[in-house]
Amino acid sequence: MSSGSGQAPGPLLLLLLLLLLLLALPRCAARVIVNRSIPDVCATCHIHATCQQSGGKSVCICNYGFVGNGRTHCQDKDECQIGASKICGNHTLCHNTHGSFYCVCLDGYRASNNNKTFIPNDGTNCTDIDECEESGLCGHNARCVNTEGSYMCYCNDGYKLETGERSFHQDGNIVSCKGVDCGAPPSVLNARPISASGTTYRSEVTYDCVHGYLMAGGSSTAVCNAKGQWDGPDLVCKEIDCGKPLLIPHTTMTWDNSTTLWSRVYYHCKEGYYFNGDRNFSECTIDQSWENITYVCKEEELFSNLSIFNETCVKWQRKTGRLGVQETYTFHILGQRLDEKIFSEDVIFNISTNENNPKVCLDLDSGSNYMVNITTISSRNITVSVTVAIQTKVKEAFNNVLIFNDTCLKWRRNVRGTDVEDRYSFHVQGQRWYQKNFFHEMTFKLSTHKQAPEVCLDLQPGTNYSVNISMVALNFSLLVSMTTQITDPPFPEVEFVAVKGSAPLLRLRKAEDQNGPISLYQVIVLPLDLQSTFICDSFDATAFFSNTTDIKGYVAAEFQAKDVADNMSIALGDRHYYGKFYNAPLKLGEEYCVFLKIISEWNKVRTQSCAVWAQIKNLPPTLQYMTAVGLGSVAAVCLILFVSFSMARSCLHSSVHPPPAAVACEAVHLSTTVDMAQAGIASSFLETESVSLL
Repeated sequence: MSSGSGQAPGPLLLLLLLLLLLLALPRCAARVIVNRSIPDVCATCHIHATCQQSGGKSVCICNYGFVGNGRTHCQDKDECQIGASKICGNHTLCHNTHGSFYCVCLDGYRASNNNKTFIPNDGTNCTDIDECEESGLCGHNARCVNTEGSYMCYCNDGYKLETGERSFHQDGNIVSCKGVDCGAPPSVLNARPISASGTTYRSEVTYDCVHGYLMAGGSSTAVCNAKGQWDGPDLVCKEIDCGKPLLIPHTTMTWDNSTTLWSRVYYHCKEGYYFNGDRNFSECTIDQSWENITYVCKEEELFSNLSIFNETCVKWQRKTGRLGVQETYTFHILGQRLDEKIFSEDVIFNISTNENNPKVCLDLDSGSNYMVNITTISSRNITVSVTVAIQTKVKEAFNNVLIFNDTCLKWRRNVRGTDVEDRYSFHVQGQRWYQKNFFHEMTFKLSTHKQAPEVCLDLQPGTNYSVNISMVALNFSLLVSMTTQITDPPFPEVEFVAVKGSAPLLRLRKAEDQNGPISLYQVIVLPLDLQSTFICDSFDATAFFSNTTDIKGYVAAEFQAKDVADNMSIALGDRHYYGKFYNAPLKLGEEYCVFLKIISEWNKVRTQSCAVWAQIKNLPPTLQYMTAVGLGSVAAVCLILFVSFSMARSCLHSSVHPPPAAVACEAVHLSTTVDMAQAGIASSFLETESVSLL
């Protein structure tokens, strides 16, 4: 028997009423014939029997599916009484019907002919349904395992049921797997936790050494594992120890011999020396070293208040006890150009003066470093010297800095020729207003003898950069601001869905602002045959879908990025507005392809990326269609009942006037033929009836 599960109820009901009409007509004729017929065995056969010839005689035999003597009774045979597994096969239920039977598969199994009902005369059997093919059947953090006739759900590693059970069925009840809890994070000697993402599976806790201790090895992170235990940390924190303090010539130290963090040592000048510096103590710092200090103990000073003025001149004050006495000073000048590695000058000369505030201006080149050593003889015939460093300024090292190709720089050098090589130091820092935690930094050096150097930087898209360019030798620097354009946003991460039937519920995952700020998410619906020709940058200004137009595709929804939550649900065709777009219902009989588009907009640039999200085929009939079919069926039933009633009345009226003998004989032959046809019609009717029970 055919299933009929896909037919509308109207045509089936129409067929049933036509069969009743055919049954009524021969019975009416039979009543007329009984009144006037000649006795015949075949005429006495039961309605569910057939007249056959056996040994030269007519015999009434019950039809298939009935048992009895063929004349007075033919009762239904219950084929199912021998057991469903014997008559229908394994994993089945048997249903007896009037004159026949049909089989159905148990829950968890399907018929190999894909029908809901069958009679096992064509090799049809029931096979197991793999329920695990349905995506998300067991929910989040769980996996599905198919079993014979059913399935079981198990929590993934690191997750468990609150009830303590190992496996579960959803069965309409929402059961969820929760992450195992590792409890309070472990304690670490001489360390403390500084951040924690939680105490459940895959949560992390980060530790740092307490004040006065430094990390000496191991990992500073503990991770909650799938067994509900903390892995790590094995952090080792060692107490800070700066060792012995610095030695400063001509000093004595006051110290408690402590070398741990913030320990302090004091310095004092020995007799005959005086203090010169900012402070007389040093502390043990967190980097395990004694801090540097400028404390110096100097011998009796012949030069005081030595200073540089007008870039190339020096002046000083003489000691009070030697005022008015002429003294000779020796100058030793060593000079080096900033762009060369060897000394370019080595000059020695003497001056004599009795001035109390001597001044000397030196003939120095621009753009050079000089070390000027001044010596004289003290009253005790001790040579006293002092050294000063002088750096002469230079003109601007480079100019006409231009930005090209978004990430490249070029400039012109102010040099004597291309035979001189300049060295540059680059310090690049990039930040994004839409990503507060983003920071891109790099440093590198460049040596070139080109008159117009060029350099291209490896920069991230959609970022504001500041580029500090320094000429190492001349101590000259320039700050340049650059902004890179955004590129296409990351490819949408979607769970592709292919369905037959009603529109699916889609999950929207939020993307990261990697190549620029993400502004919008769009859901685009196209006819399936246009999928291969779809262009991602289309449908930007498409109005909402209308059933009165013939638009080939439309934007069903648009969401601002700030309003999108991760794993947000979207139901296609729910008739709501999202943004300025209408989520229209899908048309009956159409096949669709659904795209997800991500749009980035920044600095007057718009980019987008798209991904195929879903394919929808064979949409089921709508409620309006089913209603129209039902009303048509009711009208057909009323018409057939009226015709049947009219024919029955005509039949009763004709029985008052008996027909001639020839007509009666012919009627007997006709009654036999009709009875046989009636048995076949009844069998067909029973098959139809068995289907309608489902």
